[in-house]
Amino acid sequence: MNRPIAYISNPLVRHSAERDPEALAKAAQDPRTAMIVLAGDVPILRAGEPGTSLHPASFLSRFPDHREQVFLGTLGERPVVATLAAAEAAEQFQDDPAFAVVDLRSIAVRGLVPADELGMLAMAKSLLDWHRRHRFCANCGAPTTLAQAGFRRDCASCGAQHFPRTDPVVIMLITRGDKCLMGRQPRFAEKMYSCLAGFLEPGETIEDAVRRETFEEAGIRVGAVRYMTSQPWPFPSNIMIGCIGEALTDEITFDGEELEDARWFTKEDLRQMLAGTHAHFNSPAPIAIANHLVREWVRE
Repeated sequence: MNRPIAYISNPLVRHSAERDPEALAKAAQDPRTAMIVLAGDVPILRAGEPGTSLHPASFLSRFPDHREQVFLGTLGERPVVATLAAAEAAEQFQDDPAFAVVDLRSIAVRGLVPADELGMLAMAKSLLDWHRRHRFCANCGAPTTLAQAGFRRDCASCGAQHFPRTDPVVIMLITRGDKCLMGRQPRFAEKMYSCLAGFLEPGETIEDAVRRETFEEAGIRVGAVRYMTSQPWPFPSNIMIGCIGEALTDEITFDGEELEDARWFTKEDLRQMLAGTHAHFNSPAPIAIANHLVREWVRE
């Protein structure tokens, strides 16, 4: 692979087992603290080759009205804190060449920060997005408050405790002999085809989710399923569970709503797509787990 799967590398020590409720207050007083700041859901970077999402603690003075904060962990001896600022806060950096305000997907595609920082950014974005969308108790509707250094929200009204969630998604390369099944959604980049994917439903195994989603989207029955690898996907907070499944049938049928096309590709097709030399089709972006699944299958 030319580039590792995005968001999978995170060097932080999370301190999950001993998470300190006072960690945020302590980090605020520590001059070593590194700040990750999101304006809405867009990270603010310090420009460079590559740039960085880690700012000195003093950077927070530019956001006097910041919102939730989360203690992400430590990087060596350096505490790392994620801060949510209003989307409008990005405006102060529009004409400053020392900074860049770029969405997280583009940061990964363009390699704007070191690979290890992508994992920290994914963690920060997922947690801050969860706080933004869970300011009221799902049990009684009362306002909730941040607790456990940002890894919980508490309701003073009914005593409920709310924890961040991650939504599992199966993403699968379905194979039959020396060909594999890939589909295309209308939102995809021109000529791009990718693996099929769908959310895991309650009470469902990973294997059955692969079989169900493949049949629902393309009408293909699937037998054996094997797990390959996973990828955090912070849009907003998913874990992509990469699998390879063996098709039992050949005939593709799709409704045209979920997919605008689905077809079988040979290994030679995929080699050309990965190399960017195919006349008609492109592979998934290198940052995505789908690209990794395709590459691994072509190697086998």
